[in-house]
Amino acid sequence: MDRNEKADLVAELKQVFTETSVVVVTRNLGLSVAQSTDLRLRMRDAGAQFKVAKNRLALIALDGTRYQPIGELLKGPTALATSIDPVAAAKVAVDFAKTTDKFEVLGGAMGDTVLDLNGVKALAELPSLDELRGTLIGLIQAPASKIARTINEPGAMLARVFGAYAAAEAA
Repeated sequence: MDRNEKADLVAELKQVFTETSVVVVTRNLGLSVAQSTDLRLRMRDAGAQFKVAKNRLALIALDGTRYQPIGELLKGPTALATSIDPVAAAKVAVDFAKTTDKFEVLGGAMGDTVLDLNGVKALAELPSLDELRGTLIGLIQAPASKIARTINEPGAMLARVFGAYAAAEAA
């Protein structure tokens, strides 16, 4: 990797660090190509990115960003999982770490808050942005449907009473 490629990689990482909501630092302890591809696909499906970068270049890119404190986690064979959704990268990384012993989550950061392993696990247990949107829409629609049922119920009760009288008179 020549000097220009390194500068481009640092600029790309710095841009990722300015645009992302969460960074999860992971350790790769010998994943196979198939496992690595599976992890990248899971990350992409969740709206996250998984990038293996040289620690020295990642430290340079972290300089001056709000994620600078996670630099101390960058020792050994590490990789970075990032996402705009604060939960996506953490959820995929923690789930993948449960399925293989060659991958572990070291920690991370969400905004200015540095997270240890337990913090990342707690973040992974939260509902994703799409799940929250669905819940909010359900909560917004629930009062409207209750109002519609309440308005329609007296008419329905009246129709059942008339039906019962008609059935009793016919018998």
